[in-house]
Amino acid sequence: MSLSQHFEARVNELYESFKKHDATQKDRLQRYRNIEPDSAQFLAMQIRIQNSQQVLEIGTSTGYSTLWLADALQITQGQLTTLEIEAARSAQAQQYVQEFGLDQRIQFWVGDAQDYLAECNTQFDFILLDAERDAYVDYWPHLKRVLAQQGGVLIVDNVISHAAEVQAFTQLVKEEGNYLLSTLALGAGLLMITAKDYHG
Repeated sequence: MSLSQHFEARVNELYESFKKHDATQKDRLQRYRNIEPDSAQFLAMQIRIQNSQQVLEIGTSTGYSTLWLADALQITQGQLTTLEIEAARSAQAQQYVQEFGLDQRIQFWVGDAQDYLAECNTQFDFILLDAERDAYVDYWPHLKRVLAQQGGVLIVDNVISHAAEVQAFTQLVKEEGNYLLSTLALGAGLLMITAKDYHG
């Protein structure tokens, strides 16, 4: 088996185990709530197409999407910073990342994403937002500052499955007037956001 075949086989195994865990949890917050496989593959494609160098993931969970992003960054020779508020989940993700030999590509950060974003000075050409949706409006002033104006893409998960919960955020971005938005019917729904022009 080639490395890519091995990657897909093992990552699919992990996804199934995460899904089984979620099925046993009544409390939403106890579920891993990983991104769906078709969405994860699309994100990995997008990184390759963009030749992304600096990628930010907000919401590591147990690292399913993290693995897809980092595998794509092996091709582009880029770096991933991934944020997770729960230390145990971040540690679990780090174990899988080491298993796949992708640890050189990833910086793990544990804490409130709002704190990270407020202090961040890095420009990211690709950002995945897949966290607690009621925080997105508060994230936005920071997200637009750290998202690269020239060709940077912000992708938000769950915009079809939880449309009502992201409505205020989506409306806020639309009202800025300087962003293109497109919703893709992949997985739970992905919203792509990119600047219309490069003048801020």
